[in-house]
Amino acid sequence: MKSAVAIRHIHFEDLGTLEPLLHERGYTVQYVDATVEDLAALDVQTPDLLVALGGPIGAFDENAYPFLADELALVQRRLASKRPILGICLGAQLIARTLGAPVYALGNKEIGFGPLTLTNNGRTSVLASLGDTPVLHWHGDQFDIPPGAARLASTAIGANQAFTQGPGVLGLQFHLEADPRLIERWLVGHACELAQAAIDPRTLRAQARELEAKLSLAARSVFTAWLDSIEATVGASAS
Repeated sequence: MKSAVAIRHIHFEDLGTLEPLLHERGYTVQYVDATVEDLAALDVQTPDLLVALGGPIGAFDENAYPFLADELALVQRRLASKRPILGICLGAQLIARTLGAPVYALGNKEIGFGPLTLTNNGRTSVLASLGDTPVLHWHGDQFDIPPGAARLASTAIGANQAFTQGPGVLGLQFHLEADPRLIERWLVGHACELAQAAIDPRTLRAQARELEAKLSLAARSVFTAWLDSIEATVGASAS
């Protein structure tokens, strides 16, 4: 069987809608809790897929959260292996930083459902099927596009929403994986952040219900296209 390892920073920010798709495609899924497990000892060369998930801290916060130094080293080892890696929100910021791009405070919070503007590269990428489907944004930091990578998407608030570097590296600032049916976990888990940003959880709850079917289909389409591409690349390399 194929294997996927997901680096998780907070329990409810998990693989979401991506997890059942991975199981359908024959992957075993292992979660690694970045905050307590020994990341320096983790084998990141063997898994067929590594996913670095989101979390409510910054990619530059290793002085306050020392485990991030080990996680940055883990990401570096994975990138050096040339095996597929997907980064979501904090995970994408860690990949960008490892690839030499600055990560910094955006200046305000981008929280809520909203569509992306795809770049020319984005319109021919795995994100193409998103179209104007609103996706969940939940961040206060932003990455620059790493050297040699292609920018795929933007919003009015955050210019850099996605990048790819070759077929095996995909970074998403937004939460395409978030299951709209489970939005209540996010609303409770990030209640203080919502209050500080003066965002009414009832608005997000209503949007999640309205978008549930459309967003879930769009997410499945994007993740299917990306998994198809990385598996085709691995197959071509093996042959």
